[in-house]
Amino acid sequence: MSEHHRLDPAVPWVEVRTGEADWDAADPALLTTMYGQLVLLRAFEEQVLELAKAGLVHGPAHSSIGQEGGAVGSVLALAPGDTVNGSHRGHHQFLAKVLSHVEPKGLDPRQDVSPEARAVLLKSLAEICGLDRGFSHGRGGSMHLQWNEAGAIGTNAIVGGGVPLAAGSAWAHRQAGTSNVAVTYFGDGAVNIGSTLETFNLAAAWKLPLCFFVENNGYAVSTGVAEATGEPRLSARGPGFGIASFKVDGMDALAVHLTMLEALELLRSGRGPVLIEADVYRYFHQNGPFPGSAFGYRSKEEEREWRARDPLDQVAGHLVRRGLFTPGEAEDARARASALMAGIADTLLEPDPGDEPGAGKAGRRRIKPGEWPDPSFADVGIRGDLSEFADARFAFQGTLGEQRFIDAVAAVMARRMETDPGVVVMGEDVHRLGGGTNGATRGLKERFPDRVLGTPISENAFAGLGGGIALDGRFRPVVEFMYADFMWVAADQLFNQIGKARHMFGGGGAVPFVLRSKVAMGTGYGSQHSMDPAGILATAPGWRIAAPSTPYDYVGLMNSALRCQDPVVVLEHVDLYGSVGEGPAGDLDYCLPVGRAAVRRTGAAVTVLTYLAMTRHVLEAAGEVDAEVIDLRWLDRASLDWDTVGASIRKTGNVLIAEQGALGTSYGGWLADEIQRRYFDWLDQPVQRVTGGEASPSISRVLERAAIAGAAEVAAKLAEMTR
Repeated sequence: MSEHHRLDPAVPWVEVRTGEADWDAADPALLTTMYGQLVLLRAFEEQVLELAKAGLVHGPAHSSIGQEGGAVGSVLALAPGDTVNGSHRGHHQFLAKVLSHVEPKGLDPRQDVSPEARAVLLKSLAEICGLDRGFSHGRGGSMHLQWNEAGAIGTNAIVGGGVPLAAGSAWAHRQAGTSNVAVTYFGDGAVNIGSTLETFNLAAAWKLPLCFFVENNGYAVSTGVAEATGEPRLSARGPGFGIASFKVDGMDALAVHLTMLEALELLRSGRGPVLIEADVYRYFHQNGPFPGSAFGYRSKEEEREWRARDPLDQVAGHLVRRGLFTPGEAEDARARASALMAGIADTLLEPDPGDEPGAGKAGRRRIKPGEWPDPSFADVGIRGDLSEFADARFAFQGTLGEQRFIDAVAAVMARRMETDPGVVVMGEDVHRLGGGTNGATRGLKERFPDRVLGTPISENAFAGLGGGIALDGRFRPVVEFMYADFMWVAADQLFNQIGKARHMFGGGGAVPFVLRSKVAMGTGYGSQHSMDPAGILATAPGWRIAAPSTPYDYVGLMNSALRCQDPVVVLEHVDLYGSVGEGPAGDLDYCLPVGRAAVRRTGAAVTVLTYLAMTRHVLEAAGEVDAEVIDLRWLDRASLDWDTVGASIRKTGNVLIAEQGALGTSYGGWLADEIQRRYFDWLDQPVQRVTGGEASPSISRVLERAAIAGAAEVAAKLAEMTR
């Protein structure tokens, strides 16, 4: 007969509760500041809802009223160098962190706030209203609040999207030799999201100083926790990943504070991440000024029961009980906070001149016209201005000789890690197999053991972690995706997070992130390992795309990618890895200018635009045709070399765009459109294209060849165009 042995988690999972003795033992200054922050947060959120009700907040207003205890209790335990991020409902966490930054000695709600505190409240309200004086000049709004100086590294509109980024911040804290930690706040919805669970695993495996703070407010919009998961005690997720976990009443700000202090001991001692589940309650619906009961998914009785445990009332009650405040002082503090926020709103508003007395519109207000951002600012800051290249060396100072492409890849990475201690390489198997699956990281783990990180199979988590490292600014991540198709697995981190971060947060912050990814069509790996992502990336804001086709170009383009303050994807074609071409000897430090193409062959009859391994096929196919072949090298919209392309088109009057990849995600689709609009008067015929077929490549050698384009297809098209 079988035996059953009980298995217990290897880490603690406990619930923390406080009693009157804990409140009596609490430092009066702590309780005073706690109440000061709570009343300011409540008054701020009430003002936001008033503006939303008046139609003055464009977009959502996700109120945190009722949840302030979790934010204030936890943030007041943090050190100045600790960092936090949050989700779409993140006003309270953001404000708690920035108020702690400008008022490090604490807040007394019986006194007027400092000019610095008033200023951050004004900037926060302005950002939520989409105004120029906001932290991100109105681009972030309610869901994207960031002030790096205060350690508030950005709230996030994608459920669970910010969790991997916080892991990157935690890694940077540790790698820099500090005792600082990162805290990522998210809700009961995000706890079931793949990026969150992947980050649980990665943070535990790497023992990162990261606190996962789950605000369990009971509902994801209108869906209750018990409907969404078989284990509604969300802190149960932690032990399964080896993460010490705590459960606490989030309406009790002191209980949260004591729990966070206990968690910080674990985090700062190097024992890995922790998870805190705080039971809180949002008094209002997902978005706007109405309670959830107005929409029928919860009862008024349930709402009354939670409101009876209001975090402000609890702290005020203990302040009065201990004789630290009088009842009048506690009540007056709330009135003072409300008056402060009304005055701050007055700074942004003016009477609406369109009011019509007697028509029911009297008393309306509008945003002062001077507060709006200039419309011309809309596209500013999608990418940087490349001023980081002011002192770059573009002149090659070595000699050229035959070199294997893959040797150039490994050599330049070793050189950059040798000269820049901030470069860190991560990806699946990059630390093993003699340099990953293709040898690109050969010898790096042995030389730089703490900066070559073999990751779990979790592209969302480690891409986002790399994004968090890039946003931190102390290190420069080089992330490898074994196959370009895996970008779809990490699409949120690449496109919603890393690619949009600079612009979304105001346009001024750098995102020095390099993604290496290989294009593997022609290798028999089939539909899910063979895509060319250039066409997808070229239509996504924020990314620069480098596409080297020779060993010499690879070194120069990778050096430029690692200098660039924008995210850059460096595409590598497997057909090139084993090829031999002109490569550098004696100089691995030169850059190739961003936005400079290479004319591989001159001609006067037709301009052929191509990139990566297709360049070789085009040169082979050109034969006797008088074709000018341009290897684009930089493929994104901002970096394309229009000077070289335009000069060639004016000379030839004919254009062929040649690429291997599938028709549907073709890079040439947008490029052909752009060329025909820019150079219509010089074209003798419509822009022609050679691409693969509609289907992804198949495993069968015959079917794979039929699905991709090569020299034969280019030759046929050139013959047709020049006939």
